Amino acid sequence: MKRVTFSQKILLVLMTSLAFTVLFSFFFLHFLYSELYLKSIEQSITHQGSRLASHYEFDPNSDEGTQPIDWYNTISEYEVIVVDQLDDLTNHFPYQINYKHLIDEQDYKKLQMGDYVLKEGFVEEFNREIFGGIFPILKDEKLDGFIYVYVPLDTLKDVFKQSIPLLLVVGTIFFFILFLIVNRVWTSLFKPLRKLQQMSLEVSKGNFSARCDSERHDEVGDLARAFNTMSRSLEEQEKRKREFTSNMMHELRTPLTYISGYTHALQNKVYDSPEEAKQYLETIHKEVERLNELMNDLIQLNHLQEELYTLEKEPVAVAQLVFDTIDLLTILMNEKQVTLRTSIDEDAIVLGDPNRLQQVFYNTIDNAIKYMDEAGSLTISLKETKQSVIYQVTNTGPVISDEDLAQIGERFFRTDRARTRTTGGTGLGLSIVKEIVHLHEGTFTMTSEPVTGTTVTIELPKLSFEDSIH
Repeated sequence: MKRVTFSQKILLVLMTSLAFTVLFSFFFLHFLYSELYLKSIEQSITHQGSRLASHYEFDPNSDEGTQPIDWYNTISEYEVIVVDQLDDLTNHFPYQINYKHLIDEQDYKKLQMGDYVLKEGFVEEFNREIFGGIFPILKDEKLDGFIYVYVPLDTLKDVFKQSIPLLLVVGTIFFFILFLIVNRVWTSLFKPLRKLQQMSLEVSKGNFSARCDSERHDEVGDLARAFNTMSRSLEEQEKRKREFTSNMMHELRTPLTYISGYTHALQNKVYDSPEEAKQYLETIHKEVERLNELMNDLIQLNHLQEELYTLEKEPVAVAQLVFDTIDLLTILMNEKQVTLRTSIDEDAIVLGDPNRLQQVFYNTIDNAIKYMDEAGSLTISLKETKQSVIYQVTNTGPVISDEDLAQIGERFFRTDRARTRTTGGTGLGLSIVKEIVHLHEGTFTMTSEPVTGTTVTIELPKLSFEDSIH
């Protein structure tokens, strides 16, 4: 089946509208002809015929009776025939109307009763329509004759011939305006749509830098801006995918290089003492553990991002989870001589997955400790508001730039790209945190100021009454 393009559909709509306009004009003219012109003729015939019949007092066969009629026919647009008997009317008007006799049986009855009869139809001899009326002449309430008044009707063309030049001018202007409108629509609508189609093909080929003109302030402009937003998003995703692949290769290559190098050294006994060989084995073990951690984090992150993944939610006393996490990291804090300050609202309760929430607290506190100065200050707070529970971790580490803050939580992103391998992590910790917070319908934000330090803020919905009874 042949595809009908959008422009063809618009053209079809315009042509259909034009056809309906012409058709409407045709019917409108016929309406004017029948409702105005014919009605006015009918009223005039009825008025003239009734007036003549009521005032006629002469013998139609005498000169005294024919002279007024001849005079009337001369000065009037109407033709008048006066007869004594209806049978005589066919002698004076020997024509058929619509190929039928002028008077039929029903007309006879009506006229004999003193009523008038109106007749309209085509007369072949005149080659046009006529409109007339037969009116009875009454004297002393008795029939004394009949008057037939008729007039040839003008055609529709004749009626409106004075208006035809005006109609032609108006029609020409209308078609010119319609042409301008169609041309304007074609230029302003279909040209940017074709451009958008071309850009879409470019994007489908992988050229995510394709952009459309989005300066218009209409639906086409909205569509172009939406397309540009999509292109930028795809371009950014492509950039992140490349960075992810590059980072992944780097994260895998480095431990594999260590493992390969030290394994080769052990196989070829390239060491000076058993202690050095043991150190090589410890390095290999550490790198294997690092690879395991990396794989586990990747699997966990992908698992959290699955659409069908669901949390095992229950009412959770958040304060207890925070205290348990602090206990787990006490040794690490002591090693860095961290000064810990806490402000914990022990009544804070949320509806969540306790294991996943503890993972959030562990990752954020562990991250804050690793990226803070020796003998620095760490502040952990938990407070309850009317609608939510707000958890914050603030350290006195280096200030993070706005550019880096915007990328916090992306896979493998690290603010300190030159940090040693001993200071940690897989670069996936905060990515996992953000996914867990998202699954709990919460928000994750991070700020960094020279005086106050770097703060991670997580806001979770407070346990509602409805949640507590389910």
